[in-house]
Amino acid sequence: MISSFKGNKSHLPSKPCQQCGREMSWRKSWENNWEAVKYCSERCRRQAKLAAA
Repeated sequence: MISSFKGNKSHLPSKPCQQCGREMSWRKSWENNWEAVKYCSERCRRQAKLAAA
């Protein structure tokens, strides 16, 4: 999937954050769980947790 990455981020997959709607680009640290990534940051994750409570 990402093996042909040559430094051009426009070719990487992206998806919107569930909390704020900001577009998130694929990161190497998310390689194994990209499908499970929902939030762009810890702040959005915490806000979603507070909103659900």
